[in-house]
Amino acid sequence: MQEGAADPGLYPFRPYRNRPKIEWPNGKTVAVWVSPNLEFYELDPPANPHRKSWTKPHPDVVGYGHRDYANRAGHWRMADGMSKYGFPGSVSLSVALCNHIPEVVEDANARGWEFFSHGIYNTRYSYGMNEAQERAIIEDSIRTVRDATGQTIKGWLAPALTHTPRTLDLIAEYGLSYTCDLYHDDQPGDVNVASGRLISMPYSLEVNDHYGFFVYNMSPREYADTLIRQYERLAAEGAESGTVMCIPLHAYLIGQPHRIGPFTEVLRHIAADGRAWITRSGDIADHYLRTTPKEVAA
Repeated sequence: MQEGAADPGLYPFRPYRNRPKIEWPNGKTVAVWVSPNLEFYELDPPANPHRKSWTKPHPDVVGYGHRDYANRAGHWRMADGMSKYGFPGSVSLSVALCNHIPEVVEDANARGWEFFSHGIYNTRYSYGMNEAQERAIIEDSIRTVRDATGQTIKGWLAPALTHTPRTLDLIAEYGLSYTCDLYHDDQPGDVNVASGRLISMPYSLEVNDHYGFFVYNMSPREYADTLIRQYERLAAEGAESGTVMCIPLHAYLIGQPHRIGPFTEVLRHIAADGRAWITRSGDIADHYLRTTPKEVAA
């Protein structure tokens, strides 16, 4: 049997059972955060040799228009449903949206939503970047969000989920406290970085609406049922040690008229249940960092 590749050592290994207990405020068993991806896709972006932005030859008017539905119509429908049931957003933000369509960012900020960086554009990727280029994106993200909203970002989700080997070390160096780019757990945990302290924030691909509708071909009601089953299991397990449920959304998908109804019923169900700490990702990170000692690799 051939020896496998070395463990990259991104984080300490912890079996799910018998971990130190996580306690959420007011005895809640599961921290629930909703992550709207407020994004900007360029019609004809610069080519990246490692990945195409669009499957069709540029410019892809169909792909662009489908995603632009989010900012023109879907966001407002999605956001109103979230506000109705008391769910603040933790925004995975293409920070160029602050300049291109500031009305969407202003609306989210007025609702008390948090912002973290999802890169500058969702059509520009980290693949092939050198360190100076990656630093420029992080610095641009911090500066642009602060100028537009008054907030200082705490978190990071790589643009289109693309990374370099240095990404985690760099965001920690710049003072960010959490990454959403590790999909390995239902509880926060420390990430091994060269400086500072960085934790992984549970962010789900499995119940991401993109996967639900594009990959698993779910109907709106099937997706809603999946979210409720995810919630019920995590809320029950969280009685032993607090869990995290993330609901990642894209308004051009969940904000469609035929999908929004079942989704808002999920929010109503969670809000009425009583076991959920309905909060923002940065608040989860702050609580965890304040109450949980730093882990180190064995």
